[in-house]
Amino acid sequence: MLSRAQKEAQVEELKEKFSRATCLYLVDYRGLDVESVNKLRRRVRKEGNGAYEYRVLKNAVLRRAVEGSDYARIAEKFVGPTAVALSFGDPAGLAKILDQFAGENQAFALKGGVVDGTAVTRADIAVLATLPGIDELRAKIVGLLLAPATKLARLVSEPGAGLARLLAAHAKQGEAG
Repeated sequence: MLSRAQKEAQVEELKEKFSRATCLYLVDYRGLDVESVNKLRRRVRKEGNGAYEYRVLKNAVLRRAVEGSDYARIAEKFVGPTAVALSFGDPAGLAKILDQFAGENQAFALKGGVVDGTAVTRADIAVLATLPGIDELRAKIVGLLLAPATKLARLVSEPGAGLARLLAAHAKQGEAG
């Protein structure tokens, strides 16, 4: 059992984390065995590279930690066994992990959450899970930005390459006869 000072320290730590988080998802893990929960924790830690966190917390501690924040609007969902999944970066990446885990484990249920200050439902999280992650979007943008430059470089080099092919063909023809 935690002392009052330890509970206060835990609330303050959560408030700090909530202030940095881009999203918070609430999970009902009732019915999952310990090994499944540990497997999810490892996956969240590994795929998030430190940007994702999964914690089981007491509802009273959660209520105190969200007071006065964007997350206070979902305090009514702090009932029953509650775990919190936080992302300090890409909300879609964490949503994918949780949505996939929910599909594999019937006992695991997403209650909802908050993404960038907006309350989201289970259905919203499922839609968010279908979106490409931030790294994939960045790669697409870089590809789009580089495409015109690549085409221009190819266009500029093509006359010289064509001339070189023509000269090579002419030299071969001259050698042959």
